Amino acid sequence: MRILRAAEHAMLIQRGHLFHWVPVCLAIGIGGFFALRFEPDIWLLAGAGTAAVALWLLGRQMTEAFRPIPFALVLILAGALLAAVRAHSVAGPVLGWRYYGPVEGRVVALDRSGSDAVRVTLDRVVIARVSPARTPLRVRVSLHGDGAGIDPQPGMRVMTTAHLSPPGGPVEPGGFDFQRHAWFNRLGAVGYTRVPMLGLEAAQDGWSLVTFRLRMAMSAHIRAALPGDVGGFAAAVTTGDRSGISLRALDTLRASNTAHLLAISGLHMGLLSGFVLGLLRLLLAAVPGAALRWPVRKIAAVGALVAATGYLALSGGNVATERAYVMAAVALCAVMLNRRAISLRAVAMAALIVLVLRPEALLGPGFQMSFAATAALVAVFGWMRGGVLSRGPRWLRPVVAVLVSSAVAGLATAPIGAAHFNTVSHYGLLANLASVPLMGLLVVPAAVLALVLAPLGLDGIGLWLMGLGLRWILAVADWVAGLDGARGYVHGPAPWVLPLIALGALVLILWQGRARLSGLAVMALGVVLWAGADRPAALIAEDGGIVGVMTTQGRALSKEKGAGFVAQNWLENDGDGADQRRAAARWQAGDVADRTKLATVGQIELVHLIGKRALAGFGPCATGQVVVLSVTPDAPLGDCDVFDPKRLRTTGAIALVQGRDGIRLRTARQVAGDRMWSGWAR
Repeated sequence: MRILRAAEHAMLIQRGHLFHWVPVCLAIGIGGFFALRFEPDIWLLAGAGTAAVALWLLGRQMTEAFRPIPFALVLILAGALLAAVRAHSVAGPVLGWRYYGPVEGRVVALDRSGSDAVRVTLDRVVIARVSPARTPLRVRVSLHGDGAGIDPQPGMRVMTTAHLSPPGGPVEPGGFDFQRHAWFNRLGAVGYTRVPMLGLEAAQDGWSLVTFRLRMAMSAHIRAALPGDVGGFAAAVTTGDRSGISLRALDTLRASNTAHLLAISGLHMGLLSGFVLGLLRLLLAAVPGAALRWPVRKIAAVGALVAATGYLALSGGNVATERAYVMAAVALCAVMLNRRAISLRAVAMAALIVLVLRPEALLGPGFQMSFAATAALVAVFGWMRGGVLSRGPRWLRPVVAVLVSSAVAGLATAPIGAAHFNTVSHYGLLANLASVPLMGLLVVPAAVLALVLAPLGLDGIGLWLMGLGLRWILAVADWVAGLDGARGYVHGPAPWVLPLIALGALVLILWQGRARLSGLAVMALGVVLWAGADRPAALIAEDGGIVGVMTTQGRALSKEKGAGFVAQNWLENDGDGADQRRAAARWQAGDVADRTKLATVGQIELVHLIGKRALAGFGPCATGQVVVLSVTPDAPLGDCDVFDPKRLRTTGAIALVQGRDGIRLRTARQVAGDRMWSGWAR
């Protein structure tokens, strides 16, 4: 009874703070849906809906103290159902084979790939010899050709001859699932072309295409006024077009932990909204008698919301910008309703809206880092305002605020960034302290000034001022990235480690009472489990093109070029800063031929045959060997385990994991399961 009374007391203390847990419970359900290794049928989903109704009715009959428990279970089930509805609503055909031939479609997006090639996303696609019912809703084509062709414009109907294939699976079991990512972006095929692109029709009308063309026109104008990486940076923070910034500048920004300044996220939306809000309040206060007769603060909030809405439309409305807009809109609406604009309740409301609209956003680093930083900042400044933490003397408080905000945001997002990108910027706090204040004091106001002066043809003044701030930020990033030990590498965690750390942080921030300190123990447990995780002894790519074996020096790769994307991801997930060429030099096993690679993994002899010539020169294999081929053989090789491209299409990438009973094979299909977005061959 004493335990029951203590639990009842703890639950009663939470009254008035339970809304904060609504998006948390919804996120648990969404995460549970995506973690399933099978696709739930209609009867299972109907059963979940029935269970949710029963739990709701049960909750209405329970005492006030324990009533939130069944309601929390209802929200978890609702999150799973919401994710299922969203997954089915974006369903579209996925190309089931490799295709080479003519491709026709309308340009709806332009960006750049990791290799700095222009990528064109097409809708209203037409593919030769493919019926409309089996044609993907969207395809994305990278332009690798050197020949002269048209410059793709938003809304233009184009045609080219391209290599297309289904979206690829994870590069290793448990890795990033591009198939799922492509599904929710309605990408049914990806590929490349080396043939010049031809224009068939001029740009078409439509609100989304009009704003797209306006974005690209503004981006071109900004980059003409501010050439080089400064112009690319300016275009990125104003229009969302990041194609103008070089890979070198992007790498230095990442190494200094200032790459978040490129994305139009909560920082930019908050700075813009706050600047417009303050500017309008000052202008209205300067009108004689206006402050006495009009609700100046609410009018300024309406104007700031209009500016934020225009910024959303201008930037292309991607997921990160939509999330930032929702957070800014919630805060501004709170001002209009005479509520506290910045509070954990406002953060919870913004997270709830984003999860309802785009449940899949939960799995992305943008959502996780944005809300982690915001929740941590609101909580810490709330503790400072409440006297739990000291704010220092009055004259020092602005400096303390900058230091605390940069440190708290960096600490809150560090585990997420390390888990997704496997890097840690050791001097990121220094770079952000030197860059972020200038973003708010000069860059954003200068961008607003350029927009206001544009009708007069004087936008160059604002762009010049904006360029000064961005040159400083790039210089700081370049200096910090050049410091010894600026960037560290960490290996990827197990899939449940990051949710465990997040749960501990949420308990620490949201729970009321001393029990909140238990969140520190949960976070510490997650960090310990992360540090103790082992990486696979060997990895096999999903097409058999490359093999990686763990050695005392790090992972050794079976080839020094080709399959660069896979190799880079393997090394990053190992927490290894080496490039592919250095990793290939680690291969010390006895190679019997130039393109025949041998290695020993536990009790298994691993053989990698690269190309038809290596296959032709390889004799019958022996029992206990695992043979990986980059081409499919015409006849059996012998009494061994063979993984050729045909078989790998049914398994995906493979990891050889050291277990208590020796080496065991784990496939990407076993980890990811058979879902509606999975493209595994049968």
